[in-house]
This record gives sequence, structure tokens and C-alpha cells, in this order.
Amino acid sequence: MPTILGQNQYGKAENRVVKITRDGATHHIKDLNVSVALSGDMDDVHYNGSNANVLPTDTTKNTVYAFAKEHGIESAEQFGIHLARHFVTSQQPIHRARIRIEEYAWERIETSGEARHSFVRTGQETRVTQVTYDGESWEVVSGLKDLTVMNSTDSEFWGYVKDRYTTLKEAYDRILATSVSSRWRFNWTDDAQPTPDWDASYAQVKQHMLRAFAETYSLSLQQTLYQMGSRVIEECAEVDEIRFSLPNSHHFLVDLEPFGIKNDTPDGAVYFAADRPYGLIEATVLRDGCEPRIPVDLTNL
Repeated sequence: MPTILGQNQYGKAENRVVKITRDGATHHIKDLNVSVALSGDMDDVHYNGSNANVLPTDTTKNTVYAFAKEHGIESAEQFGIHLARHFVTSQQPIHRARIRIEEYAWERIETSGEARHSFVRTGQETRVTQVTYDGESWEVVSGLKDLTVMNSTDSEFWGYVKDRYTTLKEAYDRILATSVSSRWRFNWTDDAQPTPDWDASYAQVKQHMLRAFAETYSLSLQQTLYQMGSRVIEECAEVDEIRFSLPNSHHFLVDLEPFGIKNDTPDGAVYFAADRPYGLIEATVLRDGCEPRIPVDLTNL
């Protein structure tokens, strides 16, 4: 049977770049992990090994570092836009560029002196973005992962389907905890449109997400997920779609009856935090009239 070449791309993955900006005694850090993927007229290199249209992946790596110096890193999204535009407009065979970026946050360590150049890595979450450009239109999907949250009350789970294999007891006051992975798609697609304030938007999306988690009296993690997504769509006009992947981090009351200890009293209780197996709740929330475009599996984004 004859074969044909399908979708293909190439580039340099996971370029770690740390940009230090010195403003006198005050320094600033941007810490990124940048992956570049390019596609276009690449049939010949696959069929017969001709590299005539191939920009070396080493060049894409060097471009990342050069752009960090020459253009600076205003935000992960804007840095990705600079890179994507460069690759598509500077190389005729390249028709599409996809830039994926993870950003790691650092918090300044305040001291009694004037020096402001010490930092501690914050571990709350990792910020991510993916910028795609085909020479005409943009797609920017940003998000976060490993944002761990917990409600110690105001959560129930009961009234579910039961069969012969069901052993789970109904809960009318439980811990609700999860590690949030989320991606949201901006409706900015054209250079003629006003560019969003990427950093402000990220902060607002995260804030609305957390407030919805905290303020929802939850009867299921699915309900909480929908409230989180709805709050973001309603409050952030620049976002048309948001997808969540929420593992249900189960916390079970420890049985202390063998020791004559009652473990469910008004002054508190002791729980066992199980890391696996876990329920995994995933869904997309959309602005009415919009089509879903974020992949179901967030690991593919």
C-alpha cells in the first residue's frame, strides 16, 4: 500500500531561559520553559532527506535566548507572540508556529537593607501558555497547573447511584480538595484587535476561579467546576472557553474506634489523605455561541 505524510512539526523543546532585569539595586526575574514547534513545507525532508526548507532546531533555541535579551519578557503570552510572528514571517517555508511556555514564579525576599536581589521560588502553581500563529490569525490559550486548593467544610456528596459494588458512605460534611489544571482560550485572534493585558488577565482569571471555589456550597466537584468556569466567563470578557481537569483529592476519616477515640467531634477530626486512586473530573465551560477548541486532554496542550 502506498503511504503519504500526515501532519508533522518539528522544533526545540524545553528551552529553559531565565531573564534577570537589573533596575539599580532592584532586580526582576522571568523564569520560562519554552518549546517551539514549526510546520509548513516539510515534505521533502521527510521523503528524501532534503534540508533545504529546514531551519535547524538549534537555531530556534538560539532565537529564544536572543529574543529574551533583545525584546525582554513582558509576559509569557507576549514573548510567545514575538517568537511565533518571527518564525512565520522570517522563513517562507514555515507556515505555522506553536509556542508553548511554562512560567515559574519567584517571590522577592525583603530585607532590612536596600538590596532587592534575593528571591524564593513560589510553589503555588505553574503558569502556562500556548501561542499559535499561521501568518493570518492567532490563537492564545493560557492556563495553570498544580494549583492545590481545599475547602474544609461546605461540601457534601450523597444521593448517588448505588449498586452491589458500592461501599462509599454518603457524606453531608466533607473535605473538598483538588489540584487545579485549567486552560482558557482568549478571543483575541487578530492584530487589529486590542491586545489583552496578559498579566492582569491571568491574575483576574485565577482570582475568580479561587473565589468561586471558596464561595460555592458544593454538592459535587462537578458543580464546583462549573461555578468556577462560569465565574471566569462571566467576569472576563476576553475569555471565550475554559477547560478544567480536577482530581478529587480524597480525605477519609481515620478509624480511631479501636483506641477508644471518637474521631468526629465538633472540635475537629483526623483524616487520611489518599493520593490514589482518585476521581478525575473534567469539563469545558463556554461562552454561549462559541465552539470548543481546547483539547479534551490538557496534557496535549
